[in-house]
Amino acid sequence: MSSCCSMNKDEQGQIDGKKRLDLLLWGSLSLLAVGLIIHFSGFNVPYISDFGHAVAGLLSVMWWGILFGIVAVGVMSYIPREYFNALLGRGDSFGGLLRAAGAGLLLDLCSHGILMVGAKLYERGASLAQVMTFLIASPWNSLTLTFILIGLIGFKWTFTFIIGSAVIAVLTGYIYLQLTKRGVFPVNPNQQDTAADFDIKADFKARMKAFKFTRALPLNIVKDGWNEGKMVIRWLFFGTVLAALIRAYVPTDIMVDYFGPSLLGLVLTLAATTIIEVCSEGSTPIGADLVTRAGAPGNGFTFLMAGVATDYTEILVIKEFTKKWAIALSLPLITVPQVLLLGWIMNQVAAGGG
Repeated sequence: MSSCCSMNKDEQGQIDGKKRLDLLLWGSLSLLAVGLIIHFSGFNVPYISDFGHAVAGLLSVMWWGILFGIVAVGVMSYIPREYFNALLGRGDSFGGLLRAAGAGLLLDLCSHGILMVGAKLYERGASLAQVMTFLIASPWNSLTLTFILIGLIGFKWTFTFIIGSAVIAVLTGYIYLQLTKRGVFPVNPNQQDTAADFDIKADFKARMKAFKFTRALPLNIVKDGWNEGKMVIRWLFFGTVLAALIRAYVPTDIMVDYFGPSLLGLVLTLAATTIIEVCSEGSTPIGADLVTRAGAPGNGFTFLMAGVATDYTEILVIKEFTKKWAIALSLPLITVPQVLLLGWIMNQVAAGGG
């Protein structure tokens, strides 16, 4: 990756011309491989086998998102920056935020794959506000999970959750837009103005006429996606190891059984979703249980949304591609109060028979 998204020599493992092993990437990957071996070998030792089963459970729902993310990043490497600017609109406009939110709501990709796409969007020139809007609107709002959630909690609450997440995504993006305009956060150094006379349709047609498919192209796309996505993948694998440890040794049934639609239950739900990191596919049934079994739709919404806002993997990745801890840590500070407020309102509506 170029510009601010490139890793320094230490991160790339290049020191004085010598390659250095990326311990975070390969160490995390090795632990995941050990977990899979434990799971599929039938190795049955208390605590150890629990970790293996947790790794297998997480990767069984994550693999397609990570693979799709690698491919998406590889494909995006071949797309000119002007296309992203034209499709997302101006990064300093409210319309650009709405476009970013729409892209996030429609993209059928899990929370782990979406991070790679978000990092690539930033590298391709999307504004910080647009990237944050995109990331917040995306994770559990994929079309696949929307239909699953409808089956679990019904259309009314699913639609309410979608509208609520879209509102938070756009409002958060607007806050980042204002903070950037006031100089609190820097403008994305990758941003470029698109020529006023740029015609994306005409340019696309011209490129397609000159395009020639080769057998090496699919492999090159995957290679480019892996190489450019390493910055994110290393943290995804590390986060997966942590999530497997938490899933293996922290019981989630306590959250479902005891976290009711009270203010205390809402706060405890926030604490639980912060500690128990699960992917979007894994969080959906737990969030649904909070709606149906605990009778707390606001808690279910909080579990889904705050899990994204407080996800340590996402925070680490945002820091990685923006190079600013202040930006990464601001995500939960800006979004969590909004999530709690909407969650509390939903619980009140449900208690009133709405």
